[in-house]
Parts: sequence; C-alpha cells; structure tokens
Amino acid sequence: MTANCILERVIETKSTNDDLLERWRAGALIDPVARIAHIQTAGKGRAGRAWLSNPEDSLCFSMAFPFHRSPIELTGLSLLVGIAVIKGIARAYQLDPFDLHQAGLRLKWPNDLLLNGAKLAGILVEGGQAQVGDPSWMIVGVGINLCNANAIEKDLQNEIKVSSLEELLPQGSKLPDVEYLWLTLLESFEEHFKKFDQLGFAAYQQEWLHWDAFTDQKVSISGASKDPRYGIAKGVDMNGALLLEQEDKTIAIYAGDVSLRVQS
Repeated sequence: MTANCILERVIETKSTNDDLLERWRAGALIDPVARIAHIQTAGKGRAGRAWLSNPEDSLCFSMAFPFHRSPIELTGLSLLVGIAVIKGIARAYQLDPFDLHQAGLRLKWPNDLLLNGAKLAGILVEGGQAQVGDPSWMIVGVGINLCNANAIEKDLQNEIKVSSLEELLPQGSKLPDVEYLWLTLLESFEEHFKKFDQLGFAAYQQEWLHWDAFTDQKVSISGASKDPRYGIAKGVDMNGALLLEQEDKTIAIYAGDVSLRVQS
C-alpha cells in the first residue's frame, strides 16, 4: 500500500499539526504531506486544548492537503474527516461499516468519534489560504485511542469517558499494525478529500447523518464566550452546520469554539 503524499515519521515532536502549520506559513508546502509522531509533547485539541495520549496506546498524525475551495467553502471538512476515519478503520480491520455502526461507533459534531458514548478519536482542522487564488492548505490532525482506554482515561483524571479501537475487535483479535492502519487512513483521506474538493460536504450530508450520535436529542451548545444555547439536535445542513431546533425556530451553528453536550 502506498500513499500519494510525502510520508514523514518522527520519534518525538511537540505537535505534528504545528510542524506542518509552520511550513504552510513559510510557504514551504508544495505537495500533500503526512507526518506521524510516536510521541507528541504538546499535542493539541480544539480551541487550544491539550490532546493527551499514551504513546504506546494511540495513533497521532497530521496531514497537510491543498484544496481548491476557499476556506469558507470548507466548513464541513472536519465532519468529512470523521467519515473518512470510519471508512479507513473499516478497511484496515476488514469490517463492514454496518457492523461498526451496530457496535456503537458514532460521530459527534463537529470533530469527535465516539464508541458507545465514550471518546475514541478527535479531529483538529487548521490552516487557510495565504492569498486569494492560492490553494487552501488545511492541516488535518487526528488522534485515535488504540488500546488501554482505562489508562488513557486515568491520565485525563476521568474528565471524559474514553474508548479504544481494540473494543471494536472480536475478543482475542489483535490490532492491525499501526503503520498499516496509518497508511490505510491516509488512503481514505486522499480519496475523500478529492471528492470533497469537487462536490463539497453536500455529497456527504446524508452519510454523516447516519453516524450522528445526537439526532433528536436535547443538547446544549456552549462556547465562544456566549451563554449556552439549548434545543434539539436535528442533524446538519449541506454545509456541515449543526441544526438546533428551538421553540420557535431552527438555527444553524457553525463549528468555531463551541461544545455540544447532551442536556441534563
């Protein structure tokens, strides 16, 4: 299996996303690049949060990819990445996506994968367009818990529930080789990034709704220094915005610095 991008493997770095962002800002990106690190000492989640992971128990990598769309036309990209990760996992494990769905794999708007409500993977999309007419270089970072979810959860001081890929496999099965999993995910990214660049998120809207973890549930949306907003999650629109049904209206919420939670 070969990926149609530059492959970089490092033992340790602060953040693979930051590494590639620095090159983009310097105008040094020419071809798609994927960078994987065994250890990230300053891994990032959304909104500047730290991404904590145990090196032996997780897969952390970033991919820089040039899109022909403007940044404003890439609002659904993090949702598309979630779908591409699921397809890559299914391919690497030789599992039917139906079985993954039956096992409880879901997508949480705008950037998480959940397994039976516990966090399996996180996605961070950064980057932009240096000037009008240039490609939009997007840096897509992914962190996936492979095994030992209890240890990872302990490191997080039980702030969130954590799951891992080993929980998706039949009992006694071994995880696929990490290198193979990484290359399979990159293959999935390349395939779907090209399709997304041509057709936009609208081509994936219905598929994303199939995996949506919160359809028709009461949720709260907080962040961006605003008071929480409450309503019923009604999926996403053709641009990837969350549709929140309130008493007298339905509003569209774009990702930004927001957090979605089930309303208690």
